[in-house]
Amino acid sequence: MQRTDTREPSTKEDKATDKNSEGVEPMDISYPDRGNERDEMLERMRAEGFIKFRVDDLLFLQDTKYSSHIWVRSLPWRLMIMPRPGQGPRKSLGVFLQCCVQEIKADIPVGWSCLAVATFKTYNHLEGKEDRVKKVDHTYDAKENDWGFPSFLSWEELVSADSGFLQNGSLYMEAHVVAEAPHGIDWDSKRFTGCVGLKNQGATCYMNSLLQTLFFTNQLRKAVYQMPTETDDPAKSVPLAMQRVFYELQFSDRAVATKKLTRSFGWDTWESFMQHDVQELSRVLLDNLENRMKGTQVQGTIPKLFEGKMESYVKCKKVDYKSSRTEAFMDIQLNIKGKKNLQESFDDYVSVESLEGDNKYDAGDHGLQEAEKGVIFITFPPVLHLQLMRFQFDPLTEANVKINDRYEFPEKLDLTKYLKDGEETRPVLYTLHAVLVHSGDNYGGHYVAYLSPDGNGQWLKFDDDVVSLCSKEDAIENNFGGPMQTDQLPSRSCTNAYMLVYIRDSCLHEILACVSDGDIPNNVKQRFAEEKRIEEQRRKERREAHLYVNIEVYTSDAFHGHKGHDLIDFSTTKPIMFRYLKTMVTEEVETSIAKSMGYGLGQLRIWPIQQRENNTLRPACIIPSEKQHPISNFSAANGRIRVFAETLRPDTGADQLPEFTFKEDCLLFFKFYDPPTKTLSYVAHFPVPVTTKFSDLLPVLSTTVGLPTDTPLLLFEEVQPDLVEPIDLNDEIQQVEDLQDGDIVCFQRKDESYADLPLRTVQDYFSELSSQINVCFYDVLDQSDPGLKLDLSYRLNYIQMAKQVAGQLDLDPLMIQFFKPHPTRQGVPGHPIKCAYSGSLKDLLIMSTRWNLPRILYYQRIPMRIDEYETKRQLHCAFFSPNMKDVTEMLVYVNHDGTVQDVLMDAEKQLAAQGGGSRRLRLVDVVASKIYSIYPEDAQVEILPQKVFRLEEVLPEEVNLNDNELLVPAAHFQKEPTQTFGVPFFFVIKDGELVSSLRKRLCKKLEIQEKEFDKYKLAVVHSGRAHFFPDDEALAVSLDDFRPPPRPQLPAYASHAFHPSTPWLGLDHINRTPKRQRLFLEKAIKIFN
Repeated sequence: MQRTDTREPSTKEDKATDKNSEGVEPMDISYPDRGNERDEMLERMRAEGFIKFRVDDLLFLQDTKYSSHIWVRSLPWRLMIMPRPGQGPRKSLGVFLQCCVQEIKADIPVGWSCLAVATFKTYNHLEGKEDRVKKVDHTYDAKENDWGFPSFLSWEELVSADSGFLQNGSLYMEAHVVAEAPHGIDWDSKRFTGCVGLKNQGATCYMNSLLQTLFFTNQLRKAVYQMPTETDDPAKSVPLAMQRVFYELQFSDRAVATKKLTRSFGWDTWESFMQHDVQELSRVLLDNLENRMKGTQVQGTIPKLFEGKMESYVKCKKVDYKSSRTEAFMDIQLNIKGKKNLQESFDDYVSVESLEGDNKYDAGDHGLQEAEKGVIFITFPPVLHLQLMRFQFDPLTEANVKINDRYEFPEKLDLTKYLKDGEETRPVLYTLHAVLVHSGDNYGGHYVAYLSPDGNGQWLKFDDDVVSLCSKEDAIENNFGGPMQTDQLPSRSCTNAYMLVYIRDSCLHEILACVSDGDIPNNVKQRFAEEKRIEEQRRKERREAHLYVNIEVYTSDAFHGHKGHDLIDFSTTKPIMFRYLKTMVTEEVETSIAKSMGYGLGQLRIWPIQQRENNTLRPACIIPSEKQHPISNFSAANGRIRVFAETLRPDTGADQLPEFTFKEDCLLFFKFYDPPTKTLSYVAHFPVPVTTKFSDLLPVLSTTVGLPTDTPLLLFEEVQPDLVEPIDLNDEIQQVEDLQDGDIVCFQRKDESYADLPLRTVQDYFSELSSQINVCFYDVLDQSDPGLKLDLSYRLNYIQMAKQVAGQLDLDPLMIQFFKPHPTRQGVPGHPIKCAYSGSLKDLLIMSTRWNLPRILYYQRIPMRIDEYETKRQLHCAFFSPNMKDVTEMLVYVNHDGTVQDVLMDAEKQLAAQGGGSRRLRLVDVVASKIYSIYPEDAQVEILPQKVFRLEEVLPEEVNLNDNELLVPAAHFQKEPTQTFGVPFFFVIKDGELVSSLRKRLCKKLEIQEKEFDKYKLAVVHSGRAHFFPDDEALAVSLDDFRPPPRPQLPAYASHAFHPSTPWLGLDHINRTPKRQRLFLEKAIKIFN
């Protein structure tokens, strides 16, 4: 929306007549006096500037006219003036402010954005006539780089001789541009303000605002530096992380990261994208630091700075009795609704409440007495945190809402009159130090902090990573909130102060005393200097990463234990890492690796592991001429180099590796397969002359696995995962097609006794291996379950899969139910899998395979056989004891065609097994703390919704009611019948019973003290309205007031429900357990370390 503000100018400025060749007045810029900086960069960083623009021959203007540009906040700005089409009075003059980054091709990143306010003024040359002034504010960016008024002046008014806007056909305009520090550009906060900001992790602006406030509480900063952290775990120490943030804020030249701090809180990434309440974080963080300061030289610093004391009292009016309690506070929450300013809120805070009538005070031996209740402050802390309660619960919408009313707070605050008499002899004066501002609504928004670091009225704005100078008006008056006027409709600003920090004048210089280098312990400085050195080294490595290549080295030790395809599983094996310049020749790299691994000349040879066309990964030979080539020639497509390091075995007794001749020798790797145990394992590698027959290798291979040298063997070539071919023992190596360096030969004993085994050959083993898939099973009832990972054949049917899983969980396979994953929601179980499922495991996981998702299934332990369980309906129930205080949760299983009577019978059996004895039960539906229905025993369970049902015992007095008795539902509420809370119940109403007798029975049933129950008001509630019982307890109760109206014919699924107009007994009293207000729907803040 385009905002306007018409203001009468204070003076008439001279209209210049000089113009350039384009008919545009030369730019004339004036700035507020902020020193005599001559640096061009500083000039461009100015917070405001003026554009003066003269347009000649305006009546003949056809196209858009642009002024010259000025620089404000390092961005270029200019005016745009254009005729807007239309007939007669509809034609107008459009005026816009443009941030012309693209138009002048300024060297500024694409992601820039900047909030700017422009005041447009069209000069009027006639005496007594006012200039036309309008104001607009907008967040400019690359997509919306101009904003203004399409109809700044109507054309009819512009051309009128009486209007005075044109002088000799020329229009004179001025724009005053005020911009905030931009985001997304290289803004040097340190250079222009002496301070740096904090990086936003996603939604941590609330935390950044608080951290800046605590940082500039210098006495606290000094104490944090003095906390002993030498032996702390860097990943979990909150004091160490706070020291780091404070140290970097003090000495860094760029915005400071807070990830290590939130990691020390024990937060995960999700927490960084959840906005919390800044005041709640303040309490939790200060409490954590206070606990960690105990037993150190800075113990008590936080209470000394932030803790005040107040006295809560109740004083009787007619007897000499007073009850009081002294409480400490770390902040004060002030009600702002209906209040104009801070003083009215403090007046409300200490206002006296009269306890009279039904609300009299129990003064012990003096009985119920009229009294005054209130609070009075005993001491105020040196640093006073005030939370303005802009977020309050709205009972109409049953949700928190933000109050954007105007609310004023002073720069100087006098709290003397709110202190208890005699507690303080000096005036209690405070100076405003920080204003934390929230922009947005209850569901989210953005926090910024305005701070006067020295308490001298010079203000800075801290907007995450951007820090900029600002005026006192920006920091204070502009954050009062309240109405704002736009060019269309009035509205309320959603940007306003949420938390205020005042510092007591008598302590101001002590609390804000400069934190010097000498205030920081040497161990802290040394630690962070070393961290900075390491970070600089890492940054340098990242800058130079394109010059280097990382080499992963694997030896034959990594091949042992691998039971799958190829030689190694790279995802689970950690390599030996080396880093070399890409231009380094291969021979030098080989020599360097050998030396680093402790091998001499000729004792190590590298073989690059390369991917072949059949997608296998095998070592390859480096031909002699390639040894003088750069090592980067062997990089894979992803830039990675993996090599196999062939090393000299100590047991050979040789000084060097056997000589290898390219094309005359072949390096082969050998695996042994044992059919009885179904195991495949790597055993050896060695170069073999290509003229060697495979039969000549048999004695050597038998020896490697401890078999006699004359053991008959079968040999196979592992070509690729789905192709394993037998080898003719009479063939020479060179006769086997495509056999080359790095190939794998598998061998096994030739034994006829293996014929009956399921996997009797290597080929059978790899065929089974190819059908293996890794599946993770998660317990649906255990949110922290890490999962059970199994390698299973995708050919398994349901019962085979169940046996495999049950064997790992030590369960009966028929006592488990499995679930598919949800088709659209990751990490959530979907539909259950029927035990009669006829497909394979591969069919169950077809969606995971198709969409390349993790192969996941879910399971739960069940109390009966799966075939029986699938015929049952599971109901979640909560059994309430007769006093409605003890609750037992249970699961009830009934047939799908069963009735509510079956539910009650199963529940009675479970309760009898728990020692509860035999009892008659009923199934009750409760909605919004009111009883919605009693399900009849013949109701079909198929009509019951998916929810938790209430089970309760039918009490003896509720059975076989007399004609003058009626069982009615009862519920608790506060003020309005719609505000129900607590546990509803049934109560027997007797016709003609005195109200006093009814109250006594209710009091006994609810087990409430009589004095407390005297505060309860009883009412008959029907059609949403409460009809309260009269104060005269001698009156009798009439059943007619509680009889339900005639019921219309309802469908089966709703026939059990009470009619909406059915009367119920209401108990009106204060809800002593109100729900805690939670802003932005976030979970509670916790620091786990």
